Amino acid sequence: MAIQSTPSRLGQVNLANDVDALFLKVFSGEIIASFEEANLMLPITKVRTISSGKVASFAVTGVASAQYHTPGESVLSTGDTTGYGNTTASSTAAMTVAFDGGSNKYLQRFRHNEKQIFIDDVLVSSVFVADIDELKNHYDVRSTYSREIGRALAYTADKNLIRTVIAGARVATDRFGGTNATYLGAQIDVSAASSSTNASEDLIAALFSAAQKMDEANVPTDGRYALLTPANYYKLVNGDGAKIAINKDYGGNGNIAKGQIVEIAGITVMKSNHIPTASETSATNVHNASGIKNDPFATNGVGYGQANFGATEGIVFHTDAVGTVKLMDLSVESDYIMDRLGTLMLAKYAMGHGILREECCYELIT
Repeated sequence: MAIQSTPSRLGQVNLANDVDALFLKVFSGEIIASFEEANLMLPITKVRTISSGKVASFAVTGVASAQYHTPGESVLSTGDTTGYGNTTASSTAAMTVAFDGGSNKYLQRFRHNEKQIFIDDVLVSSVFVADIDELKNHYDVRSTYSREIGRALAYTADKNLIRTVIAGARVATDRFGGTNATYLGAQIDVSAASSSTNASEDLIAALFSAAQKMDEANVPTDGRYALLTPANYYKLVNGDGAKIAINKDYGGNGNIAKGQIVEIAGITVMKSNHIPTASETSATNVHNASGIKNDPFATNGVGYGQANFGATEGIVFHTDAVGTVKLMDLSVESDYIMDRLGTLMLAKYAMGHGILREECCYELIT
């Protein structure tokens, strides 16, 4: 007797091929959202909050110098000033004070200038959720949406600040109009930083080069940071140069088990996915939108972008390098719109970013 080998499948619709079509999909209770990226820059750079206005001004002064006094001379009198002072702003000594019109070798005139950071237009991220969709849906999306639109703005601020440090490293004129290399940032070629052909040793040498330049510019030792791409960060952990960065016999303070580097050359080393690594000279994105009022790259008002980052490997900076001015801090709001039968969720902030001290900005390139 023949045995029936075709069972009746409970999940089929009208004996169609999909044997699971009618089975219930059980919600796991978990929404798989994007992982939160690390936002690093705002807590380790200068931030000023203003209650009104469109721009904040940061006063800049020069440094004093000293002269030996000739017995009997008045410090108020005129006399031979040969070899004293500096009177030309374009001189390589432009950071020092100028003496009184070249006629007095004792009295000084301090150089003054200002750094201005403008408030960019309000940056927003928003989403509209219809009532009918929420009623049909079997899980809550509001908490996820509010978190994601808030993150979008935080990421933008982080990326803009990193670009501002890069712009500071590329500035050719110091804040007094001079060209004193001591008071300018620099691009440090990682591949030429050492005689080694090893990438991790080159990175370590580049960090020491940045530390040296900061020391020569009298940048404080506290508050020095380096941000590297993950690829470069793990070269320090796992490359041949890791014996220097991690091995305690070399003074290292990292941990290969945790994949962590703490400091190199007194610089706190961190990794970030927000470092730009491609050319944006012709790109149109949120970093060079028309609502941006700051122009750190001095490229006719195109904001924090439209520059070539193809050679960028990371940045080294001090907390005084760049600043942020806030008029309206990050906030997330929601409002029910009756005539559209749904809820609008919106995140917003109004702030701007700018260079404060060029000598605190360094870009690692290849």
